[in-house]
Amino acid sequence: MNEQIIGLIWQGIAETFYMVTVSTVFAYLIGIPLGVILNITGTNGIRPARALNLAVGFIINVIRSVPFLILLVAILPFTRLIAGTTIGSTATIVPLVVAAAPFVARMVESSLKEVDAGVIEAAKAMGSSDWQIIWKVLLAEARPSLAVGGVIAFTTILGYSAMAGFVGGGGLGAIAVNYGYYRYKTDVMLITVAVLVIIVQVFQEAGIYIVNRLDKRINKS
Repeated sequence: MNEQIIGLIWQGIAETFYMVTVSTVFAYLIGIPLGVILNITGTNGIRPARALNLAVGFIINVIRSVPFLILLVAILPFTRLIAGTTIGSTATIVPLVVAAAPFVARMVESSLKEVDAGVIEAAKAMGSSDWQIIWKVLLAEARPSLAVGGVIAFTTILGYSAMAGFVGGGGLGAIAVNYGYYRYKTDVMLITVAVLVIIVQVFQEAGIYIVNRLDKRINKS
């Protein structure tokens, strides 16, 4: 393997981290409010609103049901509008966020449902506002579960970013496709796969460490 390929792999690692990190941040900026809405407007939520819950849930389910590669191609005009182009790492962030935000929303909803109803009732009894319950009870109590969801979201978006290499996305996926697949360089393909596996393992271990630090039950034991 020559120095050019090694340089491309390092560039691919940097582009992959850029795409995945930025996409994860924006996916959570969108997904957390959506997840909160789904939770509080549900049947057992603090502000039940069936129509709103069904509408938001329907939109989320529709987007989640579309395979990522199809979604990526389908929203090319939207990607061009936002990023000014449809190829490269920056352009790939747009479909990554669109695909990941509904996924994050459902994980956030699930995490918030794990919060003990007794804690919520106690907060209501003390006169806490809806915003205080959301911020200081629901999100605060669900931190360990949300941290686990963050690790899952990161690895999921990492997988999406690799698939984007087939349609002009940047990062390790593009290197694996352009050099490993089209040029039949098996060593390049294996190295990119190995690097992706290492990245996933590192972030999973880091996520477990963070969860252990946040989980009160583990800290008290």
